[in-house]
Amino acid sequence: MLLCITVQAQDNDTEGEEWDVNNPEAPHKEIEFTTTEGTWMNLDVSPDGEQVVFDLLGDIYIMSIDGGEATVLRDNLAYEIQPRFSPDGSRISFTSDAGGGDNIWVMNTDGSGAYQVTDEDFRLLNNAVWTPDGEYLVARKHFTSTRSLGAGELWMYHRSGGSGIRLVEKANEQQDLGQPFLSPGGRYVYYSQSVYPGGQFQYNKDPNSQIYLINRYDRETGETKRITGGPGGAISPTLSPDGEKMAFIKRVRTRSVLYIRDLESGIERPVYDRLSKDQQEAWAIFGPYTNLDWTPDSEQLVFWAEGKIRKLDVNDRESEVLPFEAEVKQHVAEAVTFRQEPAPDRFTARAIRHAVTSPDGRLLVFNAAGYLWKKELPDGSPERLTGGDAFEFEPSFSPDGHTLLYVTWSDTALGAIKALDVNNPDARPRTITTRKGIYRQPSFSPDGETIVYRREDGNNQQGFAYTTDPGI
Repeated sequence: MLLCITVQAQDNDTEGEEWDVNNPEAPHKEIEFTTTEGTWMNLDVSPDGEQVVFDLLGDIYIMSIDGGEATVLRDNLAYEIQPRFSPDGSRISFTSDAGGGDNIWVMNTDGSGAYQVTDEDFRLLNNAVWTPDGEYLVARKHFTSTRSLGAGELWMYHRSGGSGIRLVEKANEQQDLGQPFLSPGGRYVYYSQSVYPGGQFQYNKDPNSQIYLINRYDRETGETKRITGGPGGAISPTLSPDGEKMAFIKRVRTRSVLYIRDLESGIERPVYDRLSKDQQEAWAIFGPYTNLDWTPDSEQLVFWAEGKIRKLDVNDRESEVLPFEAEVKQHVAEAVTFRQEPAPDRFTARAIRHAVTSPDGRLLVFNAAGYLWKKELPDGSPERLTGGDAFEFEPSFSPDGHTLLYVTWSDTALGAIKALDVNNPDARPRTITTRKGIYRQPSFSPDGETIVYRREDGNNQQGFAYTTDPGI
C-alpha cells in the first residue's frame, strides 16, 4: 500500500514571520467529545476550598470541589498544564508553550487576561508555584547538556516578568530536581531531587532503592536540608496549609503510594496505595507525578489517580471520586507522510553479510534481507539460492566447490544445517541435522569428509559438535 500526501509549499510572503503555535498553517480537523476521566492530570484547590482547577489533554478546566461539569479556561492548540491558584485566588499560573517554548503564564481565574511571565526560548520552565504574598513564582528551569538528557534548577520570577533569580543550582548535568512547593510562611522551598548515581541517563534504575529524595531550601540562610528519602525514594512534596504535614509519594515494591509526614515528629505513614505508577525511572521533565493539593482545612488531599480526580481524608483514609464531565475540543493536524513502497519487487540491499566465494572464484554467495543469494562473478545478476521460507545464514563451500552448507532458522521449525548442490539447478536443499536447535558456522574439513559446526542447546550453552559422515 502506498501512503502519500501533497504538501503545499509555504508562501514566500510568510518568510521571517514568527510561528504562531495556536494558528499553524497546516491542514487539520477538529474533533469533539465528552469525557469523565483523563490521563496524567495536574490539579490545584482554590484557597477558599470551593473549586478545583486541572489540566486535561493540554487544556485547562475548572469545576466545583464537589465535582460536576467542568468549564474550560484555556482551549487552544498550545500545550498548557500544571495550573496553580494564587494565594488570594484571583489568578492562576500555568505552563504553556503558546510563546514557542515552555514558559510560565498567568491568567485571571475566569481564564481572561492571560500573559506570559517568563521568556525562555531554550532553558524551558514548568511547574510553577506561588510565594505566599502572591508576588513571585518559583519554577523549575530545565538545562540540557551534550552528555545527558539534562537536569533542573529552581528559579524565582516576579509575576510581572523579568529575568528571574536562581534559588537552587543543579547538582550536575544528570541528577534532576524540580516539583517546588513553598511552606505556608514562604521561608522554605521543598523540592524533589534525583540522587541516583551515574553520569548519564539509565533505563534500569531501581525505584525501590532510592532514585529521588525531598530537600528543603531555606530562602533566608541559603541552606539546604534533606527531609526524606530512603527505600522507594520520595517525590511530589506538598505541604498542608497549616504547615504541619507534608504529603509525598514513594514507591513500595510495585506500587506508587501516597504518604503523609508529620513535619514536627518526622513520623511517616502511608494513606493511599492505588495511585497510578509514578515516573521515577523515566526522564520526568514535568515531574515524576502530577500535582496534588490539600483542602484549606489541611484534612483532605485532592489528587489524580487511575483516570479520576479523588479526595482523601488523611485521618480515616476514606477516599471518594470527585466526578467531572468535560467537553473536549482538539485540533488534529494531518500527519506529513511521504510516498513509500514498503515491499517492492526489486530493491538495493543496504546490508550484505556472510559473503563467501566458491573455490574456483566463479560464484559469490551472500546473505541479504534474511536469505541466501548467488551471483556469477564478476558481473552476474543476484538470484535467490533457494525458495525456502526459513531465514538462511552463514554459507560455506566444500573444498571441491560442489556443495554449499548453510544454517536456517524459523520460529516454528527452529534451526537446522542444510546442504545444497550448487552445480545442479534442479537440486533441492537437504537437511543434514536430525535434532532441532540453534546451529552456527558449519564448515568442511580440508578433505571434505567431515564438517564442524556450533550448536546451542536448551540451556543456551554453546559448544562444538562433529560428524565423520556429512551425509552429502
